[in-house]
Amino acid sequence: MDIFESLFTRRSIRKYTGEAVNNEDILRILQAGRWAPSGLNNQPWRFLVLGSEDERKDMLQSCTKYSRIISEAKTLIAVFLDKNSKYHHEKDCQAAGACIQNMLLAAHGLGLGAVWLGEILNQEDQVHKILKTKAEELELMAVVAVGHPAEQGSSRRKNLEEIMIEPL
Repeated sequence: MDIFESLFTRRSIRKYTGEAVNNEDILRILQAGRWAPSGLNNQPWRFLVLGSEDERKDMLQSCTKYSRIISEAKTLIAVFLDKNSKYHHEKDCQAAGACIQNMLLAAHGLGLGAVWLGEILNQEDQVHKILKTKAEELELMAVVAVGHPAEQGSSRRKNLEEIMIEPL
């Protein structure tokens, strides 16, 4: 897929079929994430993958108003920053965003659907309890839901002139 086609056609997919996502595809998505840029190449991201059989996946539904997405997705990828690997907090958060975008684009390129769940950050303490992760070591950046799309996403964008501070 051409890079611009991928960028312009990727959408957040929030409804999934019952078909499982194979581990090879998940590994390819994680590989794409780990190739994102980061300050000093510190690669501060850490991943925790939850498959459909993992009871913790269902428990996460109580941590977000998007519980239906968590329920339907066959795989969840929790993305954290490793606090011990941090270089600069804001830059590391930006790196995590680039990592997540790479994963979303990889999912799209594989014909899968994915969505970046950020609202779950409001319940970070509860997420750590459910996942049995250590808040003093890991900072939750997002949960990425992945599955086979049951519908196409849609989106609109502002005209470029509306978002340019100065014209070219």
